[in-house]
Amino acid sequence: MADQSKKSSSAGSSSQRKTNEKSRSSRSSSSARSSKSGSGGTKSGSSSRKASAGPDGVAQRSDFEIIDTVEELEDLAKLLMKEDVVAFDTEADSFYHYFDKVCLVQVATRKTCWLLDPLALGGPDKLAPLAPVFSSPKVRVLFHAAEYDIYVLKRDCGFEFTNLFDTMVSAQLLGYPAIGLAALIEKHFGVSLPKDEQRSDWSRRPLTEKQLSYAASDVLYLIKLAETLEKELKKAKRLDWAMDEFETLCGRRWPDREFDELGYLRIKGARSLEPTELAILRELYLLRDLRARDIDRPPFKVLGNRTLLEISRSQPTDLDSLGEIKGITDLILKRLGKDLVSSVKKGLRKPHGPIPRLETSGRRRMDRKTEKRLGALKDWRGPRAEALKLDPGVLCPNAALEAIALAAPTSAKDLKGLPELKSWFVREFAEEIVGVVERHDADVASEAEKEDGEETEKPKRSRRGGRGRSGASRAKKRARRARKKAEAEGSAREAAGPSKTKTED
Repeated sequence: MADQSKKSSSAGSSSQRKTNEKSRSSRSSSSARSSKSGSGGTKSGSSSRKASAGPDGVAQRSDFEIIDTVEELEDLAKLLMKEDVVAFDTEADSFYHYFDKVCLVQVATRKTCWLLDPLALGGPDKLAPLAPVFSSPKVRVLFHAAEYDIYVLKRDCGFEFTNLFDTMVSAQLLGYPAIGLAALIEKHFGVSLPKDEQRSDWSRRPLTEKQLSYAASDVLYLIKLAETLEKELKKAKRLDWAMDEFETLCGRRWPDREFDELGYLRIKGARSLEPTELAILRELYLLRDLRARDIDRPPFKVLGNRTLLEISRSQPTDLDSLGEIKGITDLILKRLGKDLVSSVKKGLRKPHGPIPRLETSGRRRMDRKTEKRLGALKDWRGPRAEALKLDPGVLCPNAALEAIALAAPTSAKDLKGLPELKSWFVREFAEEIVGVVERHDADVASEAEKEDGEETEKPKRSRRGGRGRSGASRAKKRARRARKKAEAEGSAREAAGPSKTKTED
């Protein structure tokens, strides 16, 4: 409940910032609107831009229009519904805010490019007029590396997607060694896209001309690139693979964001700490998240993980000792010093108990037999991926191979129920996979039978050497040896005379 109240408080302050940003954006974008040709906003812009940017690949101010009113957005949405293909991209502010959000949406048809400003519109939820575009089966929606874009658009706007095409996934399935957008654009069109704004703060207003040009450049060539890659997919007979991937992306769901209270155990080096040090790390981790929420900044911008570990090991109980630690600046000492020392003292009072088991999506435990089966599958994947000119992880990720090894399929049907496997992979390679597993398991069984046969023969051969006998047989032999020894000693006593015999009796 406490965390929830803090989140609400932080969300309220974030809302106030959005209001301020909106007013600034409205002022800054008025000059941008004045540069639009003609009247009617989006309608007049339909012929204002050619299919590509300047000779250096950077979009010019005349290549795009800015949409920052609901009326303009509604007109644009109607226009986009008449298109057969539309390119999209998004820019968010996860590097600068705890509560990240969509800050810009880039849109391009074959003739026109627009930059949509959700902050000026009043927030990401104001992008609602685009919902019919994304859900329409008649409009192909293009993205490069669509996963994050779809994630934030579903989360912030509740959009659903139907007819998707992802140029990065297409490049992966075609075996391209470099699958970044800039690399693909340069390869196919000889154009170098700008890269210097990748870590830009997209929540600040007004956006600079460099930011606007960078954002527009990301979608200017996307339709042409998608058309090129689609032809290559058809030629390679892998278009259906891509369509399966796109359908999976459209239907994907992500869990709601929740604070991981055990996240401190995932910090590299945490598990090597002593119980007291680990308790301090836990308190520092909780404090950092609380502070990050309050000021709406990513936790790593409040304090880095390395600094948390240093404090945990040094255990400073006063400001002077804290200030000597690397990573603790005068500003941090002033704003957070007392709280950090308090967290250290709290950890000292109560050492950490047994480390709880974390839920991970890591590798599942396997017995020796399954491990060997996994090895056989990897032996198949390597040469097969090389023959197909695919990255092995694209053909079949390790998690999928592990699922196959654990399932030990005996038919293609057994593979269809494994969620780790992609539908195109099952369709294309199920018979091969089953064959690999069956041959491997048959070889293992044959080897086991051979070893059993050798074990059966060993006792018969070793009986003369005194090995392989049961406990009873060994006891009998010891008894026989004892009798022979006694008989020999008796004969010796008889030969030595009566006096010795009496004495020993």
